[in-house]
Amino acid sequence: MNELNDASSCPTCGTSRWKVSKARARNTKRIPTKVLWYFLPIPRFKRMFQSPKIAKDLKWHAKDRENNGKLRHPMDSPTWQLVNQMWPEFASDCRNVRLAISVDGINPHSSMTSRHSCWPIVTITYNLPSWLCMKRKFMMLSLLISRPQQPNKDIDVYLAPLVDDLKALWEVGVKAYDAHQREFFTLKVILLWTINDFPAYGNLSGCTIKGYHACPICGEEQIHIG
Repeated sequence: MNELNDASSCPTCGTSRWKVSKARARNTKRIPTKVLWYFLPIPRFKRMFQSPKIAKDLKWHAKDRENNGKLRHPMDSPTWQLVNQMWPEFASDCRNVRLAISVDGINPHSSMTSRHSCWPIVTITYNLPSWLCMKRKFMMLSLLISRPQQPNKDIDVYLAPLVDDLKALWEVGVKAYDAHQREFFTLKVILLWTINDFPAYGNLSGCTIKGYHACPICGEEQIHIG
């Protein structure tokens, strides 16, 4: 992204990077149209494997987990097993990371009347044991969307850098060092789930969540009563 540091317009659609206003026409200070804080996930994934203790915990789901037929960890879910069946090469290395992202808006000022919206995008690593994967130290803040209004359907614009990195980690991978096994390997990542409420689900999927076709599963085949 460094080549776009001095860009004045979007390379995709050509929209100006700066807010255009007649009142600010003579003002030399330019205000960006959209602001995003992006925290690169790839260096943090690699750093997790540089700790022997954490690198060992990241392989717990395949080596130390008790398999008793009970649903105690995301590895016991049908989604996890489906990934193993569809992409056996990915599943063959237990160090490959399986993720979820949590998306929701918060009010940072604890006031329902505030005209400010803040949307943190948090990445969760499910390779870890069930008592660690939801701990604060392993929940990585990847994006922070801060603006006067909710991002709504424009959230895909903000998610673009994270999507690009996740695609690169899935298709190519990145060279990482496993401090537990003391060797280099190619780290790959897959996104299993998103964690969100129903309105955020509509923003992420682009589906209608209200009106006559509010059910994203039924779609146009939804049956109305009354």
